[in-house]
Amino acid sequence: MTTTNQEEIINIINALKNQDGALLPVLHKIQDTFGYVPPDSIPLIANALNLSRADVHGVISFYHYFRDTPAGKHTIHVCRAESCQAMNSTALEQYIKQSLHLDYHQTSSDAQYSLEPVYCLGNCACSPAIMVDHEVYGRVTPERFDEILKAL
Repeated sequence: MTTTNQEEIINIINALKNQDGALLPVLHKIQDTFGYVPPDSIPLIANALNLSRADVHGVISFYHYFRDTPAGKHTIHVCRAESCQAMNSTALEQYIKQSLHLDYHQTSSDAQYSLEPVYCLGNCACSPAIMVDHEVYGRVTPERFDEILKAL
């Protein structure tokens, strides 16, 4: 971790540490700032919040939202909820994995794409749904997925 990153992490922790249940806001802010929670930040967080390193690591590893490695330039979330499954999202999921040569929680070797599962995107009427970065797409077919990627 660079000195600049360490200073920024310390500033984030100090700004949020007095909130009730500060761990989640701290982790969210660090991830929003860096795109992931650097492993070197765990001791800093634990010390400032009077938690064990295991406690902090446990929260990071429990919630799928948090990453401990940098994400790709574009993060693709595939909805795995019942509505999307009923509309054949399993086939779409397999197509996406094969197209990108990735499984969930992986980043492509060129650092362009990360693939993540999500339980629901709130777009059930337009299943199957995916989210690319912060944009939600509905009624996604393999062909539409290819179009979405080309537009990036």
